[in-house]
Amino acid sequence: MDNKGCHIKIKAVHDAMDVLNGKWKISIISSICYYSIRRFSDILQDVGGISNKMLSKELKELEMNRLITRTVLDTQPVTVQYQLTEYGRTLQTIINNLSDWGIEHRKVIIGDR
Repeated sequence: MDNKGCHIKIKAVHDAMDVLNGKWKISIISSICYYSIRRFSDILQDVGGISNKMLSKELKELEMNRLITRTVLDTQPVTVQYQLTEYGRTLQTIINNLSDWGIEHRKVIIGDR
């Protein structure tokens, strides 16, 4: 690959990281990706250590970037569900690859326990 091609690829990674940046977004997307539909409380439980306020902020940003949809159900109490958009589902391969890499990395670092 020539220098121009490398520069374009590096810029594309930078653009992707602008959307997926921060400590929580990939974990939030993973929760929704693996379960298809998740409630706020489910995601809060899946993503250990995140506060309600931060989860709300991150979900709004993911929705703004058209990666997830938010559906409010007319129940008592009101139920809010999140799921990946068709565009958000394009991240599923990346999430699966990250998961596979994480499993292998854990084996390399701490052994096959």
